[in-house]
Amino acid sequence: MIMEVTDRIKTRWIWFVGYLFKRRKMNTLLATVITGLVTDENKDFYFIQKDGFTFALSKSEGEHHIGEMVKGFAYTDMQQKARLTTKETFATRDHYGWGTVTEVRKDLGVFLDTGLPDKQVVVSLDVLPELKELWPKKGDRLYVCLDVDKKDRLWALPADPEVFQRMATPAYNNMQNQNWPAIVYRLKLSGTFVYLPENNMLGFIHPSERYSEPRLGQVLDARVIGFREVDRTLNLSLKPRSFEMLENDAQMILTYLESNGGFMTLNDKSSPEEIKATFGISKGQFKKALGGLMKAKKIKQDQLGTELL
Repeated sequence: MIMEVTDRIKTRWIWFVGYLFKRRKMNTLLATVITGLVTDENKDFYFIQKDGFTFALSKSEGEHHIGEMVKGFAYTDMQQKARLTTKETFATRDHYGWGTVTEVRKDLGVFLDTGLPDKQVVVSLDVLPELKELWPKKGDRLYVCLDVDKKDRLWALPADPEVFQRMATPAYNNMQNQNWPAIVYRLKLSGTFVYLPENNMLGFIHPSERYSEPRLGQVLDARVIGFREVDRTLNLSLKPRSFEMLENDAQMILTYLESNGGFMTLNDKSSPEEIKATFGISKGQFKKALGGLMKAKKIKQDQLGTELL
Protein backbone atom coordinates (compact mmCIF):
# COMPACT_ATOMS: atom_id res chain seq x y z
CA MET A 1 0.00 0.00 0.00
CA ILE A 2 2.76 2.42 0.94
CA MET A 3 4.63 1.53 -2.26
CA GLU A 4 1.48 2.23 -4.36
CA VAL A 5 1.09 5.69 -2.77
CA THR A 6 4.77 6.39 -3.31
CA ASP A 7 4.51 5.35 -6.97
CA ARG A 8 1.50 7.60 -7.48
CA ILE A 9 3.35 10.55 -5.91
CA LYS A 10 6.38 9.81 -8.06
CA THR A 11 4.24 9.60 -11.21
CA ARG A 12 2.51 12.88 -10.43
CA TRP A 13 5.85 14.54 -9.68
CA ILE A 14 7.30 13.38 -12.99
CA TRP A 15 4.19 14.67 -14.78
CA PHE A 16 4.41 18.00 -12.96
CA VAL A 17 8.10 18.44 -13.76
CA GLY A 18 7.39 17.60 -17.39
CA TYR A 19 4.52 20.10 -17.43
CA LEU A 20 6.74 22.83 -15.99
CA PHE A 21 9.46 22.06 -18.52
CA LYS A 22 6.97 22.22 -21.38
CA ARG A 23 5.53 25.52 -20.13
CA ARG A 24 9.02 26.96 -19.80
CA LYS A 25 9.85 25.83 -23.35
CA MET A 26 6.67 27.44 -24.70
CA ASN A 27 7.54 30.61 -22.83
CA THR A 28 10.97 30.79 -24.46
CA LEU A 29 9.49 30.45 -27.97
CA LEU A 30 7.01 33.33 -27.59
CA ALA A 31 7.98 36.80 -28.82
CA THR A 32 10.81 35.34 -30.92
CA VAL A 33 11.30 34.41 -34.57
CA ILE A 34 11.06 30.62 -35.04
CA THR A 35 11.10 28.16 -37.93
CA GLY A 36 8.52 25.37 -37.80
CA LEU A 37 6.98 22.61 -39.91
CA VAL A 38 3.55 22.89 -41.56
CA THR A 39 1.75 19.75 -40.33
CA ASP A 40 -1.94 20.50 -40.95
CA GLU A 41 -4.41 23.08 -42.25
CA ASN A 42 -8.07 24.08 -42.33
CA LYS A 43 -9.92 26.69 -44.38
CA ASP A 44 -8.48 29.59 -42.35
CA PHE A 45 -5.12 28.49 -40.93
CA TYR A 46 -1.97 26.47 -41.44
CA PHE A 47 -0.75 24.72 -38.30
CA ILE A 48 2.97 24.97 -37.63
CA GLN A 49 4.79 22.59 -35.28
CA LYS A 50 7.84 23.64 -33.28
CA ASP A 51 9.28 21.61 -30.37
CA GLY A 52 5.95 19.92 -29.75
CA PHE A 53 3.90 23.13 -29.83
CA THR A 54 1.42 24.14 -32.52
CA PHE A 55 1.08 27.69 -33.84
CA ALA A 56 -1.72 28.86 -36.15
CA LEU A 57 -0.69 30.86 -39.24
CA SER A 58 -3.44 32.74 -41.10
CA LYS A 59 -3.83 31.73 -44.74
CA SER A 60 -4.33 35.41 -45.57
CA GLU A 61 -0.53 35.81 -45.18
CA GLY A 62 0.30 33.58 -48.15
CA GLU A 63 0.22 30.05 -49.50
CA HIS A 64 2.15 27.17 -47.90
CA HIS A 65 2.12 23.39 -48.12
CA ILE A 66 2.16 20.54 -45.60
CA GLY A 67 5.76 19.49 -45.03
CA GLU A 68 7.11 22.99 -45.72
CA MET A 69 9.31 24.84 -43.22
CA VAL A 70 7.98 28.31 -42.38
CA LYS A 71 9.78 31.12 -40.56
CA GLY A 72 7.72 33.59 -38.53
CA PHE A 73 7.14 35.41 -35.26
CA ALA A 74 5.53 33.38 -32.44
CA TYR A 75 3.03 35.06 -30.10
CA THR A 76 -0.32 34.66 -28.37
CA ASP A 77 -3.33 36.54 -29.76
CA MET A 78 -6.06 38.40 -27.86
CA GLN A 79 -7.64 35.03 -26.95
CA GLN A 80 -4.27 33.70 -25.70
CA LYS A 81 -4.06 31.24 -28.59
CA ALA A 82 -0.62 30.43 -30.03
CA ARG A 83 -0.12 32.20 -33.34
CA LEU A 84 2.59 32.66 -35.96
CA THR A 85 2.90 35.56 -38.38
CA THR A 86 5.20 36.04 -41.36
CA LYS A 87 4.43 39.77 -41.40
CA GLU A 88 7.02 42.29 -40.30
CA THR A 89 6.91 42.91 -36.56
CA PHE A 90 8.43 46.02 -35.05
CA ALA A 91 9.52 44.61 -31.68
CA THR A 92 10.64 41.25 -30.27
CA ARG A 93 12.26 39.97 -27.09
CA ASP A 94 15.68 40.72 -28.53
CA HIS A 95 15.03 43.84 -30.61
CA TYR A 96 13.42 47.19 -29.90
CA GLY A 97 10.93 48.71 -32.30
CA TRP A 98 8.34 51.48 -32.51
CA GLY A 99 4.77 50.84 -31.46
CA THR A 100 1.79 53.16 -31.92
CA VAL A 101 -0.68 53.69 -29.08
CA THR A 102 -4.15 52.41 -30.00
CA GLU A 103 -5.95 52.61 -26.65
CA VAL A 104 -5.46 53.85 -23.09
CA ARG A 105 -6.81 52.00 -20.03
CA LYS A 106 -6.28 53.88 -16.78
CA ASP A 107 -6.61 50.63 -14.79
CA LEU A 108 -4.14 48.69 -16.93
CA GLY A 109 -1.86 50.81 -19.13
CA VAL A 110 -1.66 51.62 -22.83
CA PHE A 111 -2.15 49.28 -25.81
CA LEU A 112 0.36 49.33 -28.68
CA ASP A 113 0.20 48.22 -32.29
CA THR A 114 3.57 46.59 -32.99
CA GLY A 115 2.54 44.94 -36.26
CA LEU A 116 1.03 41.75 -34.84
CA PRO A 117 -2.26 40.53 -36.41
CA ASP A 118 -5.12 40.36 -33.87
CA LYS A 119 -2.92 41.61 -31.07
CA GLN A 120 -2.19 44.84 -29.24
CA VAL A 121 0.56 44.60 -26.65
CA VAL A 122 0.13 46.35 -23.30
CA VAL A 123 2.59 48.68 -21.60
CA SER A 124 1.75 48.20 -17.93
CA LEU A 125 0.81 51.17 -15.77
CA ASP A 126 3.65 50.03 -13.48
CA VAL A 127 6.23 51.34 -15.98
CA LEU A 128 4.32 54.48 -17.04
CA PRO A 129 4.60 57.95 -15.45
CA GLU A 130 2.98 58.33 -12.04
CA LEU A 131 0.93 61.28 -13.33
CA LYS A 132 -1.65 59.89 -15.74
CA GLU A 133 -1.78 63.24 -17.58
CA LEU A 134 1.71 62.39 -18.83
CA TRP A 135 0.71 58.95 -20.16
CA PRO A 136 0.82 58.47 -23.93
CA LYS A 137 -2.40 59.08 -25.86
CA LYS A 138 -3.79 57.39 -28.94
CA GLY A 139 -1.43 57.95 -31.88
CA ASP A 140 1.66 58.54 -29.71
CA ARG A 141 4.73 56.35 -30.25
CA LEU A 142 6.87 54.27 -27.89
CA TYR A 143 10.13 52.43 -28.54
CA VAL A 144 9.71 49.03 -26.90
CA CYS A 145 10.87 45.44 -26.67
CA LEU A 146 8.62 42.54 -25.68
CA ASP A 147 8.58 40.43 -22.54
CA VAL A 148 6.63 37.28 -21.63
CA ASP A 149 5.37 36.60 -18.11
CA LYS A 150 4.88 33.23 -16.40
CA LYS A 151 1.35 33.00 -17.81
CA ASP A 152 2.67 33.39 -21.39
CA ARG A 153 1.24 36.92 -21.68
CA LEU A 154 3.11 39.44 -23.83
CA TRP A 155 4.01 42.87 -22.43
CA ALA A 156 5.81 45.82 -23.99
CA LEU A 157 8.68 47.46 -22.11
CA PRO A 158 9.73 51.04 -23.05
CA ALA A 159 13.42 51.42 -23.86
CA ASP A 160 15.75 52.80 -21.19
CA PRO A 161 17.68 56.03 -21.94
CA GLU A 162 20.83 53.94 -22.51
CA VAL A 163 19.12 52.23 -25.47
CA PHE A 164 18.55 55.59 -27.17
CA GLN A 165 22.09 56.70 -26.42
CA ARG A 166 23.50 53.58 -28.10
CA MET A 167 21.15 53.91 -31.07
CA ALA A 168 21.53 57.64 -31.81
CA THR A 169 24.26 59.26 -33.88
CA PRO A 170 26.02 62.52 -32.90
CA ALA A 171 24.26 65.77 -33.77
CA TYR A 172 25.89 68.59 -35.75
CA ASN A 173 26.67 72.15 -34.75
CA ASN A 174 25.02 73.65 -37.85
CA MET A 175 21.32 72.92 -37.26
CA GLN A 176 20.29 76.20 -35.60
CA ASN A 177 16.63 77.17 -36.17
CA GLN A 178 15.79 73.94 -37.99
CA ASN A 179 12.49 72.27 -37.09
CA TRP A 180 12.34 68.49 -36.62
CA PRO A 181 9.80 65.91 -35.39
CA ALA A 182 10.84 64.77 -31.91
CA ILE A 183 9.44 61.85 -29.87
CA VAL A 184 9.45 62.11 -26.07
CA TYR A 185 11.22 59.13 -24.48
CA ARG A 186 12.07 60.40 -20.99
CA LEU A 187 10.44 62.82 -18.55
CA LYS A 188 12.53 64.47 -15.82
CA LEU A 189 12.15 67.48 -13.55
CA SER A 190 15.15 68.98 -15.35
CA GLY A 191 13.35 68.78 -18.72
CA THR A 192 12.14 66.57 -21.57
CA PHE A 193 14.40 64.13 -23.44
CA VAL A 194 13.48 63.44 -27.08
CA TYR A 195 14.55 61.32 -30.04
CA LEU A 196 14.63 62.81 -33.56
CA PRO A 197 13.60 59.90 -35.83
CA GLU A 198 14.34 61.58 -39.15
CA ASN A 199 18.03 62.06 -38.38
CA ASN A 200 18.62 59.59 -35.51
CA MET A 201 19.72 62.23 -32.99
CA LEU A 202 18.88 63.08 -29.40
CA GLY A 203 17.65 66.36 -27.98
CA PHE A 204 16.66 68.07 -24.76
CA ILE A 205 13.88 70.59 -24.03
CA HIS A 206 14.37 72.76 -20.93
CA PRO A 207 11.14 73.63 -19.03
CA SER A 208 11.66 77.30 -20.00
CA GLU A 209 11.39 76.31 -23.68
CA ARG A 210 7.90 74.84 -23.46
CA TYR A 211 4.47 76.01 -22.29
CA SER A 212 3.49 72.69 -20.68
CA GLU A 213 5.13 69.32 -20.06
CA PRO A 214 4.80 66.95 -23.04
CA ARG A 215 3.52 63.39 -22.68
CA LEU A 216 5.67 60.27 -22.87
CA GLY A 217 5.59 59.16 -26.51
CA GLN A 218 4.21 62.46 -27.80
CA VAL A 219 5.45 63.50 -31.25
CA LEU A 220 6.50 67.16 -31.10
CA ASP A 221 7.54 69.78 -33.63
CA ALA A 222 10.75 71.04 -32.04
CA ARG A 223 13.16 73.80 -33.10
CA VAL A 224 16.93 73.60 -32.66
CA ILE A 225 18.22 76.43 -30.47
CA GLY A 226 21.62 75.07 -29.45
CA PHE A 227 24.23 72.32 -29.54
CA ARG A 228 25.78 70.47 -26.59
CA GLU A 229 29.43 69.77 -27.38
CA VAL A 230 29.86 67.51 -24.33
CA ASP A 231 27.51 64.78 -25.62
CA ARG A 232 26.77 66.05 -29.16
CA THR A 233 23.03 66.39 -28.60
CA LEU A 234 20.69 69.27 -29.42
CA ASN A 235 18.96 71.84 -27.26
CA LEU A 236 15.42 72.31 -28.53
CA SER A 237 12.46 74.64 -28.07
CA LEU A 238 8.72 74.20 -28.46
CA LYS A 239 8.16 77.95 -28.43
CA PRO A 240 7.73 79.82 -31.73
CA ARG A 241 10.28 82.26 -33.12
CA SER A 242 9.63 85.91 -32.34
CA PHE A 243 8.15 86.65 -35.78
CA GLU A 244 5.96 83.57 -35.53
CA MET A 245 4.73 84.79 -32.13
CA LEU A 246 3.74 88.05 -33.78
CA GLU A 247 1.83 86.13 -36.45
CA ASN A 248 0.13 84.01 -33.79
CA ASP A 249 -0.82 87.08 -31.75
CA ALA A 250 -2.21 88.80 -34.84
CA GLN A 251 -4.28 85.74 -35.75
CA MET A 252 -5.61 85.57 -32.19
CA ILE A 253 -6.73 89.21 -32.37
CA LEU A 254 -8.40 88.65 -35.76
CA THR A 255 -10.25 85.62 -34.43
CA TYR A 256 -11.39 87.61 -31.40
CA LEU A 257 -12.68 90.45 -33.59
CA GLU A 258 -14.50 88.04 -35.90
CA SER A 259 -16.25 86.38 -32.97
CA ASN A 260 -17.26 89.74 -31.48
CA GLY A 261 -18.99 91.38 -34.43
CA GLY A 262 -15.80 92.88 -35.90
CA PHE A 263 -15.16 95.36 -33.07
CA MET A 264 -13.42 95.52 -29.68
CA THR A 265 -12.92 98.37 -27.24
CA LEU A 266 -9.22 97.60 -26.89
CA ASN A 267 -6.64 99.59 -28.86
CA ASP A 268 -2.96 100.49 -28.54
CA LYS A 269 -3.85 102.97 -25.75
CA SER A 270 -5.47 100.29 -23.56
CA SER A 271 -3.89 99.35 -20.24
CA PRO A 272 -1.51 96.37 -19.98
CA GLU A 273 -3.90 94.79 -17.47
CA GLU A 274 -6.88 94.90 -19.87
CA ILE A 275 -4.78 93.44 -22.71
CA LYS A 276 -3.37 90.68 -20.49
CA ALA A 277 -6.84 89.77 -19.19
CA THR A 278 -8.26 89.47 -22.72
CA PHE A 279 -5.41 87.97 -24.73
CA GLY A 280 -2.82 86.77 -22.21
CA ILE A 281 -0.02 88.74 -23.92
CA SER A 282 1.96 91.85 -23.02
CA LYS A 283 1.07 95.33 -24.24
CA GLY A 284 4.24 95.36 -26.35
CA GLN A 285 3.20 92.15 -28.14
CA PHE A 286 -0.32 93.53 -28.57
CA LYS A 287 0.89 96.78 -30.15
CA LYS A 288 3.22 94.88 -32.52
CA ALA A 289 0.36 92.65 -33.62
CA LEU A 290 -1.97 95.62 -34.16
CA GLY A 291 0.73 97.39 -36.16
CA GLY A 292 1.16 94.35 -38.41
CA LEU A 293 -2.59 94.04 -38.94
CA MET A 294 -2.93 97.75 -39.76
CA LYS A 295 -0.04 97.52 -42.22
CA ALA A 296 -1.79 94.57 -43.86
CA LYS A 297 -5.00 96.67 -43.97
CA LYS A 298 -6.90 94.14 -41.87
CA ILE A 299 -8.03 96.56 -39.14
CA LYS A 300 -8.37 100.19 -38.21
CA GLN A 301 -8.37 101.76 -34.77
CA ASP A 302 -9.47 105.00 -33.12
CA GLN A 303 -10.11 106.28 -29.64
CA LEU A 304 -13.15 104.01 -29.28
CA GLY A 305 -11.34 100.77 -30.08
CA THR A 306 -10.36 98.50 -32.97
CA GLU A 307 -12.47 97.45 -35.95
CA LEU A 308 -12.16 94.91 -38.75
CA LEU A 309 -11.95 96.27 -42.29
